[in-house]
Amino acid sequence: MFKNRCLQRTAIAPTLTPMSGFSPRVKAVLGPTNTGKTHLAIERMLGHSSGIIGFPLRLLARENYDRMVARKGLKNVALITGEEKIVPPGAKYFSCTVEAMPLDRRVEFLAVDEIQLCADADRGHIFTDRLLHARGLVETMFLGAETIRRLLKRLIPDAEIETRPRLSELSYAGPAKLSRLPPRSAIVAFSSTEVYAIAEAVRRRRGGCAVVMGRLSPRTRNAQVALYQAKEVDFLVATDAIGMGLNMDVDHVGFAGLSKFDGHRPRLLLAPEVAQIAGRAGRGMRDGTFGVTANCPPLADELVNAVESHAFEPLEQLCWRNSDLDFASTDTLLASLMAPPPVQGLVRGQDATDAMTLATLSMDPDIRRAAQGRIATKMLWDACQIPDFRKLANDWHAKLCARVFTHLRQDKTLPVDWIAGQFEGLDKTEGDIDTLMQRLADVRVWAYITARADWMKDATPWQNRAREIEDKISDTLHEKLMARFVDKRAAHLTRRLEAKETEDLLSVVSARGVVLVEGHEVGHVDGFNFYPDPSTQGQEKKLVLRAARRALAQEMPRRILRAETAEDSAFSITDTQKIMWEGAEIAKLRKGTSILRPAVEILPSEFIDGAARERLRLRIATFMASSVDAKLVALNAVMADPPPPLRGLVHRLGEALGVLPGEAPPQADKAALKSLGIMAGSFAVFMPALLKPHAAAMRALLWALWNGVETPKLPPAGLVSIPGGGNPDFALMMGWLPAGPVMIRLDIAEKLGREWHYLIRKHPVPLPPNLASRLSIKPDALPAVLNVLGLRIIPAATLREGVFGPPAPPMLARRKHQPVKPTAAAPPPPPPEPPPADSPFAALAALKLRAPAPVTAATPHNKRRAS
Repeated sequence: MFKNRCLQRTAIAPTLTPMSGFSPRVKAVLGPTNTGKTHLAIERMLGHSSGIIGFPLRLLARENYDRMVARKGLKNVALITGEEKIVPPGAKYFSCTVEAMPLDRRVEFLAVDEIQLCADADRGHIFTDRLLHARGLVETMFLGAETIRRLLKRLIPDAEIETRPRLSELSYAGPAKLSRLPPRSAIVAFSSTEVYAIAEAVRRRRGGCAVVMGRLSPRTRNAQVALYQAKEVDFLVATDAIGMGLNMDVDHVGFAGLSKFDGHRPRLLLAPEVAQIAGRAGRGMRDGTFGVTANCPPLADELVNAVESHAFEPLEQLCWRNSDLDFASTDTLLASLMAPPPVQGLVRGQDATDAMTLATLSMDPDIRRAAQGRIATKMLWDACQIPDFRKLANDWHAKLCARVFTHLRQDKTLPVDWIAGQFEGLDKTEGDIDTLMQRLADVRVWAYITARADWMKDATPWQNRAREIEDKISDTLHEKLMARFVDKRAAHLTRRLEAKETEDLLSVVSARGVVLVEGHEVGHVDGFNFYPDPSTQGQEKKLVLRAARRALAQEMPRRILRAETAEDSAFSITDTQKIMWEGAEIAKLRKGTSILRPAVEILPSEFIDGAARERLRLRIATFMASSVDAKLVALNAVMADPPPPLRGLVHRLGEALGVLPGEAPPQADKAALKSLGIMAGSFAVFMPALLKPHAAAMRALLWALWNGVETPKLPPAGLVSIPGGGNPDFALMMGWLPAGPVMIRLDIAEKLGREWHYLIRKHPVPLPPNLASRLSIKPDALPAVLNVLGLRIIPAATLREGVFGPPAPPMLARRKHQPVKPTAAAPPPPPPEPPPADSPFAALAALKLRAPAPVTAATPHNKRRAS
């Protein structure tokens, strides 16, 4: 730090006389926000033949430049900021930042806005210098807060001071949640992280917001303000940049915090700072309110009273830095910068960036050698005054200033190739919001450099290039801010709903089920349910539901009636056991009282009442019964009127969905069963018609519903065998006979089994060559399959030694019956315990023991007695 260096200090008295040599009228117009001070100054300036007005922010300079151009024309108005210079040859009126005011111009009127910033530790010395030295030939006006009155009167004894009251009242509204803030509110946070978080929350809950931060370019900031002013959004999230004269239609200011980082340390806001920001509410004659929101604690009563009454402690001192600099050498320049204030009430502020950069470069031996003499020292000082918009807290800025100075010292101007390379690297629009804002800061630095006509061979093209790149990045930044923080649809609906205008909302449901409210697509209807747009979340989702219910209140009854009167062809059954109607799932199936009559349950919907739900259930139950009867028509026909002797078997067959394993009806009944389309086979009694694909699919569904499982996937139609595994009971019910490693279709197994058993009815026969292919199995699986069918393969015999001729082929024969192993006789049961002696049954037990054993068989002894 240069202030710790041992340098000679020189006391330099302030110049309190005007630069023109005349005694112009000096007037201070003081008062709180919304007093019309800036409007008065511009009107006074435009009433003179020439004038300069200085603003604390580039944004304000640009905004008022546009207002002055509208009044006086483009050729008569100039804009001068650090990064931007628009100076027509005949310009008479200048809108500037305070630092960029061209004080060497002789103008009739001169004004400085927000003069109380003389007390600012970082920039105050610039405002104090303008207060002490900047004068118009005819009139000078200083605009600011009442807190500077006492010091201003002491430093400028001849100044006229006018106090203006606020045009509207400002009152404290207390704390409020973000979701409860009134429309046309500005929410103030003090870091970009907080701004983003609050803006995201406002988008979710209220539809979106505009974002204003000091790091935005004027073009992006104006686009965001226009978004708010046009009422496309009702909320503004900003940093304290809105506190400096940005006039917008704000009714309420909510503080999301009361502390900020001022560039050196975190600190609490001062009462005048709170008032400056809160004063953005209630412009013109419209009253405004302020309060706290998010996680900000309530304001203290003393602070509230001070803000509402605009009564603050007067400023005790103003920041000052010597402006009469000595350029004899870098050391004398640093010494003159360190000069103490000449009068009471002035103090040295924080070390400014330009002075710290000079102190850093003065320790570089190469820079010191190059900065010899007044011209070189002045050139070094000019390079050190390049603004550090990047604020990266490293030596990047000092190195840039050193390189600029070196080029100027060696070549008198900056190299074109170097400037072109810098702009080439900045001419990009990729990246997120923070990346774009950082890139804008880089562009602002190079815009400042190229705006120095004495540093460039031809400054105009580079100024245009800087403006072009800044506009391009600014437009992209605005689009990204819009995409991230604004949902115009939700914002519009929020405004209408909060204004209780739901009766006037235009809502409709299209033929495709799209729900439109006020022309905005808010979701779609699927069946009897409304699904909001997937992009809507949280509070916004509730909002969309509120907006859509009006349209759905009339649409849903029409849909229910349409479903009740629809043909069966309008409904379908899904693999997930649901009922589809018009492409939407409206009901689900579950186990009923009978396996052939599953129950129907209408899917939940807030738009269906109890009576409508029952009508829909009955309609779909009718469709389901018709579908079962149509797919299982053969079974239904048999069960409708079975022959009396077969009623039991047919009933069991129906409960088994057409395949009844292990049944062996009498031979006399088989003919009757065959006439009914029922086959009594070796493995099951079944109906071949129910093995066809459509019937099989329905049977699989009914089986799954009855057993409370998902519907199993069936094999493709036309197959004869499939790999084994899975549930054997389900497989046999579906008409697949488990046979070792594979399963054979039941009707094919019965057919081939009968055919092959007929071949071997008298004796084994040579093994037919096409058995495996007819079963669609591999040859090595054939023995296991034949074993299930009651057959076996006798291997081919080998010829004994000395025997000639063809060997006996493998033979197909009946399966050998396995002998039943005898089982051990069960032990006799233990004798019963005798009843207790005092039991009434004790006498009966005694009689039973004395009674003779009954004759159970004719024995030789009995036979002799009988003879």
